[in-house]
Amino acid sequence: MACPLLDDVVDEEVLILRRAFRHERVFRDRADPLAFSDEYLTERYRFSGDGIRYLCRLLGPNIQHRTARSHALTVPQMVCVALRFFASGMFLYSVGDAENLNKATICRTIRNVSLAMKSLVHIFITFPGHRRFIHIKEEFYKIAAFPNVIGTVDCTHIRIQRPSGAHEGDYVNRKSFHSINVQMICDADCLITNLEAKWPGSVHDSRIFRASRIYQRLSLGEFSGVLLGDKGYACETFLMTPLQTPPNPSTASLQPCPCQNQGSN
Repeated sequence: MACPLLDDVVDEEVLILRRAFRHERVFRDRADPLAFSDEYLTERYRFSGDGIRYLCRLLGPNIQHRTARSHALTVPQMVCVALRFFASGMFLYSVGDAENLNKATICRTIRNVSLAMKSLVHIFITFPGHRRFIHIKEEFYKIAAFPNVIGTVDCTHIRIQRPSGAHEGDYVNRKSFHSINVQMICDADCLITNLEAKWPGSVHDSRIFRASRIYQRLSLGEFSGVLLGDKGYACETFLMTPLQTPPNPSTASLQPCPCQNQGSN
């Protein structure tokens, strides 16, 4: 037979524990990714809340649905789906499981966001950058006292699935995997200022550079300054490459940046 006094003691203990560990529960709208903290967003999407809101304002006119029929995704949801894929490199079904969406929806969303971003690429990627020439040269000079530099150029291989067709072998690079050889020019802050992303992986870096529009513009003397490249490129009047047998580093103190006297064009 149960003891009423013992039951009262147990009930009182449970009540005390509940009061001690009671905390206000905050229910967030999981349909709105921006309802979470910056720490949560940065961990999953590599962007803070303010960064995602900026992307939503920027891309929203190009990706938002006209109606909410069939529970269409909101702009923040679409942006976060794409950012999660870009940040993690996971398979589509993995992103879908994480975002509680099916694979087809994930695929369409990533494509739409990517196309919207591509339509704005020429606004953000512009050579030699959005700053004045004199400032670009000064920032490079601060790194290693190399004067008159307006950018650094190199290529990187972006892995792709094996393409079908007669030219499949063109995409096999020197490391024996299929890729696109992407040429990028960056400023002293590692911001991309020029991009070439159309060449198969087997094409050499120097060939991509010689065939690029930026090479033609530099050859015509359109820009006052030089690029820096590695030994894979041929030395030009506008492209400086490493010496094969460089002398010992100079111990002389750094002099004022020579680009200070080269005008501000």
